[in-house]
Amino acid sequence: MTVVSASVVASAIGLKGDLNHALPLIVGTFALTGIFQIGFGLIRVAQYVKYISYPVLSGFMAGIGIIIILFQWFAFFGHKAPKGILNIVSQLHYPVMNMNPSAFILAALTLILIYGIPRISKKIPASLVALIIATVVSLFMKLPENLLIGDIPTSIPTLKTQVFTEFQWSDLGFMSINALTLAGLGTIDTLLTSVVADNMTKTKHNGNRELMGQGLGNFITALFGGIPGAGATMGTVANIQAGARSNLGGIFKGLFLLIMMFGLGKFAKYIPIPVLSALLITVGIGVIDFKGIQRLIKLKNHDTLVLIIVILITVFYDLLIAVGVGMVLSSFFFMQKMGEIVARQSAQGKVEELHRKIKIPKFLKDKVFELELDGPLFYGFSDQFKHQAEAIKDKEAVIINMSHVPYIDASGIYVLEDVINTFKDKGMEVVVIGVKDHIFNEFLRLKFIPNVLPEEKVYNSVRAGIKYLNHQLAHLFDEPKS
Repeated sequence: MTVVSASVVASAIGLKGDLNHALPLIVGTFALTGIFQIGFGLIRVAQYVKYISYPVLSGFMAGIGIIIILFQWFAFFGHKAPKGILNIVSQLHYPVMNMNPSAFILAALTLILIYGIPRISKKIPASLVALIIATVVSLFMKLPENLLIGDIPTSIPTLKTQVFTEFQWSDLGFMSINALTLAGLGTIDTLLTSVVADNMTKTKHNGNRELMGQGLGNFITALFGGIPGAGATMGTVANIQAGARSNLGGIFKGLFLLIMMFGLGKFAKYIPIPVLSALLITVGIGVIDFKGIQRLIKLKNHDTLVLIIVILITVFYDLLIAVGVGMVLSSFFFMQKMGEIVARQSAQGKVEELHRKIKIPKFLKDKVFELELDGPLFYGFSDQFKHQAEAIKDKEAVIINMSHVPYIDASGIYVLEDVINTFKDKGMEVVVIGVKDHIFNEFLRLKFIPNVLPEEKVYNSVRAGIKYLNHQLAHLFDEPKS
């Protein structure tokens, strides 16, 4: 969000010439971002987050945990981290070999307190107590300023009224495109953060209400010159690790920051950076789904591959891209597996089952082939379906039974058309029975009926299809004379 917001600011300045003239455009874009997020909540966009697979979520959480640990690794030993994750990974040994003893002692003390206090009493907020004790200890160590967080801003920005007085309709296109981009990114980030929080607290969030609340917050923030925000996964995880279990945790976090701006900031500036790094490292460790990762690795299948890819992309490239790639891969593997299941469950053979329901002349029993499909038909099923069709030979007629097909997409209809044409090219008569009403309507809408098969050979009722077969199949061929 910050990177895209900075890009919007740069583009607006380039468009208007300077910051003063670009300010209404910038503020308007950020305010519109909040309005879009409110709209996303109203149209219930959040309901789609449930389709994120577990390997993607587990990989995303693990990637976030690793990122937190890596970015705090240098500070833990009293050094400033280099820019870029690759530089950090390539130089992991440097802070260990050149550690600042004071920084390491404070960081180690913080870790001991965080993991030790819960063994004494789980009612004591370990992170807060560790922060206070380690900070007090640091006062006797005379740390250099570069190991302290330093001064914290204590002023509140003023309301930017230029967005109302200097707004130009010609800027609406720029504002809408960039605001929609920011709102989309913020929505995805927020919903993912909510899922992570649910997974850690064993609760269930209201995603749509979350989006509306965040949109309102971003709208108000923009009016004071702030950039739009989203669900901060790392901050949320830190809050949960500190003991937060409800919305009040976020409220008190905001209130505490506000209090710091009005006076406590002068005390917070003495907090040692190594102490904060130790706190965050425990957060990073806590967010990693070790149990889930262990299970997924043992599977050694597509889920394992998705997990590894999501972790790598999350750590070395981008969090949102990682989720997108993971969802695409999960969908692909799911469709592949569903196609295999449908192919395995779909029965084929002689019309013995139908023969129990209708009287088919004995001389036709060996000439009619039943292809009973079971499950949804989509693009993942195409290859297996075609192979089944090509293997059918020396038959006079084919009955395609779709009684157990709940859904078919455009790709499935195209494949069905291709298979039926294959049968027709072999000189076989084709009858389709058991077609659901909504699938029958799709056949009509896409001209499958009558272009591929006439309506009298496609039935949305098995009974009607059986009746047709009972009265019509014998007329397709001449019964041999005795």
